Amino acid sequence: MGTDAFEFTINFVKMVAIFLMMVQIVPLLVWVERRGSAYIQNRFGPNRVGPLGLTQLLADAVKFLTKEEFVPGRGYPFIYYAAPVVAMIPATLALAAIPLSAPFHVEPFEMFGRNWGPYTFMFQGYDFGIGIVFVLGVSSLAAYALLLAGYGSNNKYSMYGALRASAQTISYELAMGLSIVGVILLFNTFSFTDIVNAQSAPLNFMWFGKKVVVEWLPNWGLIYQPLGAVILFAAMFAEANRLPFDLPEAEGELVAGYHTEYAGFKFNMFFIGEYGHMFVASALMVIFYFGGYTIYPWLTPETAPQIMGKLLGVTSATWMSFWGSILLHLVLMAKVVAFLWIFIQVRWTLPRFRYDQLMDLGWRSMLPWALFNTVITAIVVLLMRYQWGA
Repeated sequence: MGTDAFEFTINFVKMVAIFLMMVQIVPLLVWVERRGSAYIQNRFGPNRVGPLGLTQLLADAVKFLTKEEFVPGRGYPFIYYAAPVVAMIPATLALAAIPLSAPFHVEPFEMFGRNWGPYTFMFQGYDFGIGIVFVLGVSSLAAYALLLAGYGSNNKYSMYGALRASAQTISYELAMGLSIVGVILLFNTFSFTDIVNAQSAPLNFMWFGKKVVVEWLPNWGLIYQPLGAVILFAAMFAEANRLPFDLPEAEGELVAGYHTEYAGFKFNMFFIGEYGHMFVASALMVIFYFGGYTIYPWLTPETAPQIMGKLLGVTSATWMSFWGSILLHLVLMAKVVAFLWIFIQVRWTLPRFRYDQLMDLGWRSMLPWALFNTVITAIVVLLMRYQWGA
């Protein structure tokens, strides 16, 4: 957490802020989804409570917090109560491991009669250096929350939804993990920060042992791995249980699936977990394939502090670095919001798959293509990086 009180305090505040950001973005996304779906279907969304219906969210929050406490008569109370908590934990831990901007540097300073610094603060909760492995591992734990909810409710509809969710998660995690392997092979790192920094440069690659640079194109993963991007894009809908992959909640068949017996704040926790996974999936898509928090050549970790220094008239290296990180954070959030809108638009555009179609797509289409992409990438990397003429 830190080597002294100042560093410990800043790191603690960061972790709390990231958790609150995930929690607070949920009602905003709900409002956007309601308004967006109304626009798509040519009808009105929430427009009565407050300007543009914004304070409808506050009314919903009060409703969730004040609903009657309920436990199924034949359910298992401990498992029933544990499921919503477990649903929130994976999304929170995964989001905290994702870099939301470039690190900012604090120069040495004097406070309370002693010298502090220098410090370098990561714009994320924690950095393991192998963040990709951690995020994939933690995200997969979300399936346990759905199984606990289905079993703890002791309801046949809930149990059917939980079994569907676990089978769906296993099926699509394989393709999702393999789609990322190509990016790891190309950038040769498990670190999110290193992958983003590599994409803040011009397009560069090895051609039979010789380096080729294309100055007018960014070094985005999408250019190297279009097939991997398509596979990850589809798999993240299945991982978040969103249409057209929302078989675990199919209302026409299973009432509400695994959370049929949940209401009030417990139901809200499932909601937060689902939108948290949407946020994490969108952030992964941006980091792996769309340059992360950078826009080459205008906004990079090197140029952003100078730009903010000129705009705000700041000369302190500490404040230039801080405001530069804020600018890059806004860039990342803009890209993430674009993908979150795609989640919403797809929900109100495409019909739900049948269960056999869902399994067929995962095992017979996406998994073979993901394996093909991984093998081809490995062969190309070997051929292009080896100096055959040496």
